Amino acid sequence: MDTFEKVSDIISKRFELSETKITKDTTWEEIGADSIDLVDLISELEDEFEISIPDDSIEDLKTVGDVVDLIDEM
Repeated sequence: MDTFEKVSDIISKRFELSETKITKDTTWEEIGADSIDLVDLISELEDEFEISIPDDSIEDLKTVGDVVDLIDEM
């Protein structure tokens, strides 16, 4: 399973969405996530991928693809 598939799976379960509706261009607004949801999601992704995402990077993450790219860079 690649990074996008893992991230998409986590998002679909957390927000009760079909994975087919999630693309790399999907924004947090389209998912229905507010800033608190995003912080919780980032925490879950950090645990899943065993990484640490700096807090100041979170506000730059506008789409699912942004998160996937950041994880792949780490």
